[in-house]
Amino acid sequence: MVGAGFAGVACVRRLERRLTGREAVISLLSPFSYQLYLPLLPQVASGVLTPQSVALSLRRSQKHRTRILPGGAIGIDTDAKVCVVRTITGDIRTEPYDHLVLTPGSVTRTFDIPGLAEHARGLKTLAEAAYIRDHVIAQLDLADASEDEAERAARLQFVVVGGGYAGTETAACLQMLTHNAVKRYHRLDPELIKWHLVDIAPALMPELGPKLGEAALAILKRRGIEVSLGVSVSSVDDDNVTLTDGRVLPCRTLIWTAGVAASPLIGTLGAETVRGRLMVEPDLTVPGLPGVYAMGDAAAVPDLAKDEAGAICPPTAQHAMRQGKVAADNLVAALRGEQTYPYAHKDLGLVVDLGGIDAVSKPLGVELHGLPAQVVARGYHWSALRTNVAKARVMTNWLINAVAGDDFVRTGFLASKSGTLKDFEYTDAYLTPEQVRAHTASLRAVASS
Repeated sequence: MVGAGFAGVACVRRLERRLTGREAVISLLSPFSYQLYLPLLPQVASGVLTPQSVALSLRRSQKHRTRILPGGAIGIDTDAKVCVVRTITGDIRTEPYDHLVLTPGSVTRTFDIPGLAEHARGLKTLAEAAYIRDHVIAQLDLADASEDEAERAARLQFVVVGGGYAGTETAACLQMLTHNAVKRYHRLDPELIKWHLVDIAPALMPELGPKLGEAALAILKRRGIEVSLGVSVSSVDDDNVTLTDGRVLPCRTLIWTAGVAASPLIGTLGAETVRGRLMVEPDLTVPGLPGVYAMGDAAAVPDLAKDEAGAICPPTAQHAMRQGKVAADNLVAALRGEQTYPYAHKDLGLVVDLGGIDAVSKPLGVELHGLPAQVVARGYHWSALRTNVAKARVMTNWLINAVAGDDFVRTGFLASKSGTLKDFEYTDAYLTPEQVRAHTASLRAVASS
């Protein structure tokens, strides 16, 4: 098993329940021994939740018997039936498999924009969320200490790129962080703090529909966030973010959430892809690769609940968790010579938490905004947390934050790092298909003999 996201953990838990120790040995490749509840990362970045609240331990269950390998798969050779693994100590080793379940997830999608790789920060990992919180508070500290008006204005201007759920929630939650924090900085004029949300799309979160998209837009504008649609970033440097409409924003913080792309691990397979995601059959098997299953963000799973030809499931948690269970059932069925079944799930709706009492939600097609939407959004996230300990921590954090607020302190976490996407997502760690085959040449020779 590769990956400990929603799909991977759901699959492992199902396999542990359905297979005995005599039937199979289950191994899980993951750099961290926790499942990250990704939808709540903006609340970690804004300090509403602690990092531990959204990191659900894989070792807490007393029934746990899966072997956890602390590392990441950086290449796969399906001929030799091995994964090439980089451990957390940097060593490279191979792990053989009989059946392979791929749930490596996704990475932040980037473009060839001058300066982007050197200056953009993402919000895809727990470390990034903690880093961004420190970084934003550091800008307030530095602006407060500066006597240079230009520097002060630049440090208090923030740009978020991406008008999807992640970008909208990130801009909304971090704007609330700075809005509340600036009250502790008596030398700073709150009017100097400016947040920009930029997206090339013509509408905000189009999946929600025009009515809720407009409701979310109204909430952001009421908070003073400047939303620019139909616009993207043309270049970034140490001091400025230049937009495609010609505007130059003096800025020291660019948060990039402009979509996701399948894990680069998929490129090492040499298999067919759909829009960058690994093509799979409705039963979640990979065509032409016996014994290989794939799901989640990295797989183009046919959406059988839609009448639209060629529709694939969106990369959301509700689909990933259910795909994991179906993949486990189909793997068990294949081992026992039983019938497998296709994956089908009708989308239950979407929730977007904008912080405080603001949210927009569409549960089962019902459009909500304001406090009712916030109740639905937080209720959904709370119920989706896998362990009771995590539920208790998240609820306690929400209550403490509502009553006592935040102290807005920096931890100094990774202060020496530049905080770019590569620093946290390790997108340059993966091997090319040629490198994989060179690394496993001896194993393939043994397999063929």
